[in-house]
Amino acid sequence: MGRDSGDHRQSRAAAGMTSVRLPDAEWQHNDGLKRVLAALDDVYGGPRYVGGAVRDTLLGLPVSDVDIATALLPDEVINRLDTAGIKAIPTGIEHGTVTAAVDGKNYEITTLRRDVATDGRRATVAFATDWQEDAARRDFTINALYAAPKSGEVFDYFEGLSDLEARRLRFIGDANQRIAEDFLRILRYFRFLARYGGGQIDADAIRACAVGAHGLTALSRERIAQELTRILGLKNPVASIELMIANGIFTPFLPELSKSAADDLLHLVEREVQYAQPVALAARFLALLTDDIVAVDKVAARLKLSNKMREGFAQRLRAGVPTPFTVRAIAYRADIDTARDAVLLYAVDADVPECLAQLEQWDIPTLSIKGGELINMGLPPGPLVAKTLQAIEAAWIEEGFPDAARQREMAEQAVNAVLADLNQSN
Repeated sequence: MGRDSGDHRQSRAAAGMTSVRLPDAEWQHNDGLKRVLAALDDVYGGPRYVGGAVRDTLLGLPVSDVDIATALLPDEVINRLDTAGIKAIPTGIEHGTVTAAVDGKNYEITTLRRDVATDGRRATVAFATDWQEDAARRDFTINALYAAPKSGEVFDYFEGLSDLEARRLRFIGDANQRIAEDFLRILRYFRFLARYGGGQIDADAIRACAVGAHGLTALSRERIAQELTRILGLKNPVASIELMIANGIFTPFLPELSKSAADDLLHLVEREVQYAQPVALAARFLALLTDDIVAVDKVAARLKLSNKMREGFAQRLRAGVPTPFTVRAIAYRADIDTARDAVLLYAVDADVPECLAQLEQWDIPTLSIKGGELINMGLPPGPLVAKTLQAIEAAWIEEGFPDAARQREMAEQAVNAVLADLNQSN
């Protein structure tokens, strides 16, 4: 990979400057971050904050990850961090990314780049010293905002600030070209639209996503699953999902999409909001799919979802339609989250409040009766013990999980009934 030559110091550093200053935020005062920035000081106008930290701080949102851009080459970044006593991890050094680990936090540092070649899945890059070239290879205008740590000056090369103010999501340059460089940007578009949108929809972007959707087949299932999970995990992804359905985005990788997916997801999200429930990710996945356990498992396998998620899907589908009389039994056989999701997905409207109340602050109980106690009550050892114990458990669940005293009464009744049958048969 090559590197641009020439002295771009003054003209390139000044390009994109605005009168906007990055608001002060707690994350900027981290001592470890200050050490990293001091180690990377250069003559090209850097280092600078870039992407999400700038975008979210301007919006007044919390910042979890801080990414840093620099004109320094990766080897120089590593040397500088080592000299400053900061651990440097070459997490993506072939693409110019080094992670600085300091005081329990990680900061991704990436050398300015320009694309040399792309194939829809990955890019070959050359390192650069031109901030606008680096911005031009990013996906959306609101992600191509930089800020100088010392002055707070925000650098905007593609009108990202006005897009951010208007809650408008636009690709940088030609949307078709941006998507052809990396087809995952289609799913990223709808994720960012769900989180940051709200203004006028960019019709060119939507058309480009629809045209390029076939390219999603070239991506790994893991990358698709990760992005879809991120979309579904947002507070309200319904509008984005509706657009994805209307424009055939799911067709290449999710043919099992239910015909009522948009309505079912809306119904689920409305229930989450109405009853102040946390985002139910597994339930949101299921809202998109048919109720066929076999088909759902095929989807989970294709997307290479975890075994825990796959089993969770099956448990929720097997739960049936919860009622106030059955919801605790569902929780007992699976867990509280499974029962809650089943309520949000399948319970009739009138039953939802009482079903959720049945689960609120309820600890799943344990049957206190064991096989040894049944033997002490006179039951002969053998398969009959397990069978009787299962019958007692079923009756205990049916009765609403009564206390230990009642459990013993039920056990005695069950043992006496079995012994009576044995004596009668003999």
